[in-house]
Amino acid sequence: MSLGGVVRFRAVARSFYSKGAVFNSRKVRDFAQKSAQTPYSTYGATGDPEGARPTPRRPPNKVSVFLFPGQGSQFVGMGRGMLRYRNVKEMFAVAQKVLGYDLLSLCLNGPELDLMKTVHCQPAVFVTSLAAVERLNHENPAAIESCVAAAGFSVGEFAALVFSGAMDFAEALFAVKVRAEAMQKASDQTPSGMLSVVGRAQANYKHACLQAREHCLTLGIENPVCSIANYLFPDGRVIAGHREALDFLQKNSRQLHFVRTRLLPVSGAFHTSLMEPAVEPLRDVLRQLRVRRPEVAVHSNVDGERYGHEGHVRRQLARQLVSPVKWEQTLHEIYERARGLGFPHTYELGPGRQLGATLQKCNMKAFQSYTHVDVALPEDGQGDE
Repeated sequence: MSLGGVVRFRAVARSFYSKGAVFNSRKVRDFAQKSAQTPYSTYGATGDPEGARPTPRRPPNKVSVFLFPGQGSQFVGMGRGMLRYRNVKEMFAVAQKVLGYDLLSLCLNGPELDLMKTVHCQPAVFVTSLAAVERLNHENPAAIESCVAAAGFSVGEFAALVFSGAMDFAEALFAVKVRAEAMQKASDQTPSGMLSVVGRAQANYKHACLQAREHCLTLGIENPVCSIANYLFPDGRVIAGHREALDFLQKNSRQLHFVRTRLLPVSGAFHTSLMEPAVEPLRDVLRQLRVRRPEVAVHSNVDGERYGHEGHVRRQLARQLVSPVKWEQTLHEIYERARGLGFPHTYELGPGRQLGATLQKCNMKAFQSYTHVDVALPEDGQGDE
């Protein structure tokens, strides 16, 4: 991507944000500037430990946490009925300019095979997730104002960062476009995939990956890849790598103490070293885009920790491509608290309920205050509400 291309997309972004989209809204900024601390936060809304001013703590049941889904949550029909909410039509109009195709039509009508492609589903999940923020702002604006933390699964991290004010919508969407194209290109170089695994308590996932790599060596595969790509919940993992390695794991699942295995409908081994060719294209575009310190604490997939300064955001987003998504660890980081303290209200914003399911398995008490903000409604309304 050239610098001139970035400038053109910035012009699109400025035009869009002059309309006051909620995910870069004054409400979020004003709340973040108060640096309201919560029982699970020692630093305040920006996640900056330096210079945080002590302020009265809000009761834990009076704040909210936002979770944004990733690839795999998409479905034909998402976006239906969402144009009734302010800014959503403009979001899809900007998306058409950035992407060069009609994303809204693809979301609404498919075809499903096209929507499932990495190059299409990542932008689709990103845009519809932020459309869900618009819906929540219309139905429950207090949830927006009281948000103290956010996290996104894989590509969902970009939606979390846009919501936090760290990135602009159009620029982040262009980064998602570059990311998806680079990941697809890397996937095409090696027959690979991802395997969802639920194991028994005695399952040793790292050793299973080692055995699978050794099996690949016997087949003459040089530098075989098989590693944990997602930590989902206790005894729930996604393992990714060469197809032959995943075949070995499935065929030997009983001996490896796996209760259930399922190949995921994705085109490559995401979040493994096989994505290394995709890192530099994403890193290059991130260098050229404007990135700011998040105004709401956003947790990184790489280690579950909060993003700090702008350089930290750029660095971790690039590392994320070849690092496992530590979602279980992220949830523990967000919801860990002293015994007897309450939990924030959690909103999953976007297609699917997968993140709610993982929260339920990781922390049932936190899940009791969970709400899914769907992105498919009965029918479109007319104009803004």
